[in-house]
Amino acid sequence: MSSSSSTSSCLENDARSDSSKLQRPKLGSRKSSGTIIIPRDSPHVELKEEEYDESDARTMSPRRSSEEIEKMGQEARQALIEQAKALQASLLEIVDRVEVVRSEHEKLEGGNKFLQSYIGELMQTSKITSSGAAKSKGKGKGRIGAK
Repeated sequence: MSSSSSTSSCLENDARSDSSKLQRPKLGSRKSSGTIIIPRDSPHVELKEEEYDESDARTMSPRRSSEEIEKMGQEARQALIEQAKALQASLLEIVDRVEVVRSEHEKLEGGNKFLQSYIGELMQTSKITSSGAAKSKGKGKGRIGAK
């Protein structure tokens, strides 16, 4: 315990010497800024209705009338409809291509099965033929040796 108390007293002395060297300036008391949002009907809000002449940059912002907005909306809808039609046509082309590929695959698969069965039958007949030839050769040798 003596070591811990001596360590803490050293730390306190260091803190005192550091605080005498570098002290932050004290801040005076200040009020909280609170919320920045102020309701419109607050008595502290002043709304100024200012008029600007046509050369003022603030009047040059792109403001559109309801007719212009409606026209832009119609153009956007028309562009979306055209894009949807193009995508549908593209999708139909893809579906048609898939059908063609599927039918080609079925034809090739049928041809493959036919070739497999044909090769299997050839292998069976070659086994039968080779085993029959081996038997006849074996019998022939026996006859030759018997004579």
